[in-house]
Amino acid sequence: MAKPSDYIINAAPSDPLEIPALKPGAMAGCKPFVAKPEVQAALGLPGTLVENWQAKAIEKMGDLLNSSRSLQVAMDSCMKCGACTDKCHFFLGTGDPKNMPVARQDLMRSVYRRYFTVTGKYFPWLVGARDLTEDVLDEWYTYFHQCSQCRRCSVYCPIGIDTSEVSMAARDIMASVGRGQKYSNEIIGKGLKTGNNLGLPLAAIRSTLDSLEEDLRADTGVDIAMPLDAKGSDIMLVVPSADLFAEPHIQGLIGYAKVFHQSGLSWTLSSYASEAANFALFTGSHDHMREMARRIREAALDLGVKRIVFGECGHAWRVAYNFLDTLAGPFDFLDQDHPIPQHICEFTHALIERGQLRFDKSQNDAYRLTYHDSCNVARGSRMGDKPGGQFEIPRALLRASCNHFFDMAPETIGEHTLCCGGGGGLLGDDLMELRAKGAQPRMRALKNVAVEHGVTHMAAICAICKSQFGSVLPAYGFKRDAILSVHQLVGNAIVLDGSIQARALQKAAR
Repeated sequence: MAKPSDYIINAAPSDPLEIPALKPGAMAGCKPFVAKPEVQAALGLPGTLVENWQAKAIEKMGDLLNSSRSLQVAMDSCMKCGACTDKCHFFLGTGDPKNMPVARQDLMRSVYRRYFTVTGKYFPWLVGARDLTEDVLDEWYTYFHQCSQCRRCSVYCPIGIDTSEVSMAARDIMASVGRGQKYSNEIIGKGLKTGNNLGLPLAAIRSTLDSLEEDLRADTGVDIAMPLDAKGSDIMLVVPSADLFAEPHIQGLIGYAKVFHQSGLSWTLSSYASEAANFALFTGSHDHMREMARRIREAALDLGVKRIVFGECGHAWRVAYNFLDTLAGPFDFLDQDHPIPQHICEFTHALIERGQLRFDKSQNDAYRLTYHDSCNVARGSRMGDKPGGQFEIPRALLRASCNHFFDMAPETIGEHTLCCGGGGGLLGDDLMELRAKGAQPRMRALKNVAVEHGVTHMAAICAICKSQFGSVLPAYGFKRDAILSVHQLVGNAIVLDGSIQARALQKAAR
């Protein structure tokens, strides 16, 4: 199997936003595996390309245009101004002009013009209108799966066209006629069946939490609970399932537990809603998004909790922040004095602001840190009660718990952040070439701050980012474990009342 390093062109420090030479067709052969019929059937979708698929696809497109005014605007309003052309990390990393956001949008726009505009119906050659042929469908399948839906292009578009919405619509159309993506649809199927994307059974989750409790007791000298299905708890924590089994994600879960312990509030995980992530956002299926969101509401009702807090997962927070209430609400049974929902970073930051947490920053002195703004948090959501809180709050946690923190270049962070290259349902091994090349702009920015400030590690609050960077970092000269969870660092430095660490600090002070 190919490795990320097989595809790296330039791993040296350089301008992360350098415009590459055009390489038409460079990525034409890079596409994800198609979902098998049984995977599609589990989601109520056709398993193979249906008869009369063109007419059905056009009908589906019409439905989406009628239900989404912003999609209609995206089809009608592009001025070809060029503002977005060099903003996609996949274009910067591959040079394929069809990865320019405007060109990717035009794959759908050309079909839209053929079937939904008068000029395109009668004079298609005048407006670049195209029939929806099987070749065009294949082109859609290739390049709409070379979009991580990071929304960076929308920041620069003068009229706010969002390529991610176009990609979601295209994927929804394709899946509806039997051309679904294997990786995302398999994950959605597991989520709908078991409540989490990994298909983890209750026994496996409970075993992991029991082991973590034992480890925490040995490490800290304090009994820190890892509750599961504890009814009447103050808080239900909803995490990406990677937090239960993968590194460095699980270290973040340990950090959450320490924060909750120190807060004095009771909390629990749910075995029924053991997944914060919602991959249906990537496929554009509102029905599947609703089903995953519904589980969270039902679990909160069943457990009788007062608050819902989401763990570190980028698109999970985007779905929760923007859509949870309309997908699965109302949530009027929760404590209305707190944000609904709340991000774990918001929760921890509020405790710091109230002086309820103490830190021993020296516990993280082995790290010289920077921070990666995950796209769905940076450009698709918000934290706290002030604009820009999604940028400031995670950094405030890092500065509170670490002595050595350095930001990457301003044009590569915040709302301008560069995608990890694995989001939007592109994290499968079948797209490793795309992932490796798409990570190039972020890796160059990281390389630069490593040279300038000796940065050794990067923190993030997105499960997909952590997994993606764990795969591609070695190809760019970094260690695989150079990616960390923000709450891993919080957990390292937090001083727990009565802990071994607290007693050692008290002894040193005397």
